[in-house]
Amino acid sequence: GIPRKPGARWTEPGCQSCTCQGGRVLCDAVSCSVPCSHPLPAPAGGCCPTCTGCLHEGVARAEGDVFSLSDGNCTVCVCLAGNVSCLFPECPPGSCPSPSPSDCCSCTPEKCHFHGRTYAHGARFSLDGDDCTTCVCQGGEVECSFTPCPMLDCPQHQRHLGPGQCCSTCRDPPAPAGCFLDDNGVEFPVGQIWSPGDPCELCICQADGSVSCQRTDCVETCPYPIRIPGQCCPDCSAGCTYMGRIFSNNETFPSALDPCLSCICLVR
Repeated sequence: GIPRKPGARWTEPGCQSCTCQGGRVLCDAVSCSVPCSHPLPAPAGGCCPTCTGCLHEGVARAEGDVFSLSDGNCTVCVCLAGNVSCLFPECPPGSCPSPSPSDCCSCTPEKCHFHGRTYAHGARFSLDGDDCTTCVCQGGEVECSFTPCPMLDCPQHQRHLGPGQCCSTCRDPPAPAGCFLDDNGVEFPVGQIWSPGDPCELCICQADGSVSCQRTDCVETCPYPIRIPGQCCPDCSAGCTYMGRIFSNNETFPSALDPCLSCICLVR
């Protein structure tokens, strides 16, 4: 019963978002974007949850409210913009959390008895005669770990572990005396030029041990050249290749397509 202008938008009961388009009313459920983790339910008459407070474990909390968890483990939480953030108190060395919220760090942690010795909570020590292993006492339990070593970017045969050291180091690589090819195990001296199997490709061994290769570009100057095995570019001076046969210069032969035609191989 209410006239609406084209393009008008409004909300109907039941959280339906409607718009007037071309004389028709199109309605969809209201899409809510909630930018918080613990929103409050939608207020009366509203469609979307609100971030002006927090709903945590079924209890509504006001903005800025500070509270403790129901299990009483000394955790303190705060409601900020619909998000609940909780903090657990850090106890100083020599103490541990207590079930009492009034005094969360009152108990005394257990000491560690290890290899005939007694260590206080939090103590760090090395194993007898092994400076590469570090141990720590945590509440009566001893945890040991190897000293972390940096990642090395050299191959295994260049790594070296010196006396009294915990981690390997990289030796200086020897100066390259040539180029070693892993595919066939051949080593070429610096300055050596060779073909790797393709007659159109030549490679040279550089002074730093690297290999530089370059291909030869052929320019064919005749339509029927002869291709010589092992030679990169076709030969236009040795004769002609025609219909799978090789003819020498100035040689006359009948055409394979027409026996009444006579052909001649000419060098141009």
